Amino acid sequence: MKKPLIILVCCFAVMLSNAQEPAILKVSLLQTLKASVKDFTTDHLGNMYLLTATNQVKKVNERGDSIAVYNDVRRYGKVYSIDATNPLKILVYYKDFSTIIILDRLLNIRGMVNLRQQNILQATAITTSYDNNIWVFDELENKLKKIDDTGRVLTESSDFRQIFDSVPTPNAMYDRDGQLYLYDPSKGLLVFDYYGGRKNNYQLLHLTDLQVIDKNTITGRDSAYIFLYKPTSLQLSSFKAFADQGVFRKINFNGSLLYCLTNNDQLQIFKVVK
Repeated sequence: MKKPLIILVCCFAVMLSNAQEPAILKVSLLQTLKASVKDFTTDHLGNMYLLTATNQVKKVNERGDSIAVYNDVRRYGKVYSIDATNPLKILVYYKDFSTIIILDRLLNIRGMVNLRQQNILQATAITTSYDNNIWVFDELENKLKKIDDTGRVLTESSDFRQIFDSVPTPNAMYDRDGQLYLYDPSKGLLVFDYYGGRKNNYQLLHLTDLQVIDKNTITGRDSAYIFLYKPTSLQLSSFKAFADQGVFRKINFNGSLLYCLTNNDQLQIFKVVK
């Protein structure tokens, strides 16, 4: 197990050697949504999904107009994450109740998955799969599992304790371009095939808001800079976009737009200026 680790460390050294001095990322503020936003995500159509202080999920278009609201807020407790990989199938995950609510494009309930009924008692991350099923990382069994909309397990990986010296606990997953990405800030970005086979490990450590846009575009940030990593060229670039990036609790990219959630619960949308 030591040789792959040496290879990974060497690859990371190459990444660092290719990293340049931070460039200035010019951005222009387009609009501010002053609703009390606690979390958010976006889809590839430019729609925003806002989690409010009252645990509602609101769908808003690119102009800021409200489209739909999901407000069944009391049954399953606090929303842990929202996945809008497929804008026709929104996943709302209630981690404390091990429950996934499946919504349609107008945020009407079209299904519910009780993970506990499938003996998945501790899922740390979920996402929509390429074939419109659901990926789940089962921390208790240390396995990556794909389930259908009823919760039936379609496929699962080997026990991660047999693969890793130190088992990862991913807090985010992305299904992109024929690969599945799991991010553990303390262990990096792990890459798997669709059968749960391990393919790579990018040592992108301790980043916040890491996103896999596609197989050659990975973004993330720390308290001061925004990072862009290109896996095919091992190029790691850093950017300075704001005088004080600490005023934002969450930053996400979507195309040429930068979505920034402020510490006072407002969502600001910026356009990247070339």
